[in-house]
Amino acid sequence: MTGWLFALGSAVLYGVSDFVGGLASRRAHFVLVALLGQVAGVGVAAGVSLLVAAPSLDIGDLGWGALSGLGTAAGMVFLFRGLSHGSMSVVVPTSALTGMSLPVLAGVVLEDQQPTALAWLGIAVAMPALWLVSDSRSPAGTAGAAGMSAGLIAGLGIAVQYLSLAQASAGSGMWPVTAGRVSAVCVLVPTMLVATRRGRTPASRQQKMQPASRLQKIQLASRLRGTPPAFGMPPTSLSFAALSGATAAAALAAYLLATHHEITAIAVVLSSLYPVIPVLLGITVLHEKLTPRQTVGLLAAAPAAVLLAT
Repeated sequence: MTGWLFALGSAVLYGVSDFVGGLASRRAHFVLVALLGQVAGVGVAAGVSLLVAAPSLDIGDLGWGALSGLGTAAGMVFLFRGLSHGSMSVVVPTSALTGMSLPVLAGVVLEDQQPTALAWLGIAVAMPALWLVSDSRSPAGTAGAAGMSAGLIAGLGIAVQYLSLAQASAGSGMWPVTAGRVSAVCVLVPTMLVATRRGRTPASRQQKMQPASRLQKIQLASRLRGTPPAFGMPPTSLSFAALSGATAAAALAAYLLATHHEITAIAVVLSSLYPVIPVLLGITVLHEKLTPRQTVGLLAAAPAAVLLAT
C-alpha cells in the first residue's frame, strides 16, 4: 500500500530536481551543474543512510548502487545538456519515456513480473500523458535532432539507474543510493576535467552562450550582493545545482523504498510522472501558461496514477 506513495513522492522530488537543475544549466556548464548536484547528493544520501537500518548490507548491494550511479551520471549530463540548449520540450519527454519503458520491459521479460490489468491500463495512459504534458512539439532543424539524441541517452542512463537500484535488497537500507552518488561523482570529475582541458570551462562556455553584457550584469549583481560568482556561475545557479542534486538523491531514496513494496514496473512508471511537476512549477513560479496539449497531459496523468496505485 505504501509503495505507490513512495513512488509518487519520488516523482515530486525528481520534478523539483529537474526544474531547478534546468534553471541552473541555463547559466553554467551542464557538466558542472551535474557534478555539483551529485556532490550535494552524496551528503544527503549519506545522512539518510545513517538514519535507516541496514541489517543485511553486502558488497553486491553496493555494486548495484554504484552501477545506478553510472546511469545517473550519464542521465544528468545529457539531460542538462539538452536543457541548456533550450530543447526542453524534446529532452524531457524523450528521457522520461525511455527511462520508463526499458525498466518496464525488463521487469516483464527478464524478471517475469506481471502487472495487473488496471496497472497495464495505467501504463498505457501514462505514456502519452508524459509526452503531452511536456508540450513536445519538436523544434525545427538541428535543435530538435540534438534534443532527441540527448533525451534518448539521458533516458538510457535513467533506465540503468532505476533497474540497478531495484536489484538491491531491502536489508541494504539506503546505502546503495549513497554508493550511486559516489560513483556518479567519480565519473563526473574526470568528465569535467576533460571539458576544461578542451577549453570548454564553465566560464568560457558561459561567455559563448550569453552576450558579454549579460555576463557582466551577473558578475556585477554578485559583487553588489557581496558574493562573487563561484565556478564560473552566479551564486543563485550554484544553489540551484546543489538543490537539484539533493532532491534527486532524496527521490532515489524514495524510489528504492517503493521497490521494496511494489514490482519494478509500477514503481518506475509512478516515479516517471515527474515531468508533471516542472510544468506545475512553471505555472506557479514562472507564471507560464498551459498549452492545450499540456492540459490534456495533466488531466491524463491523474487517472494514470490512480490506476497504477490500485
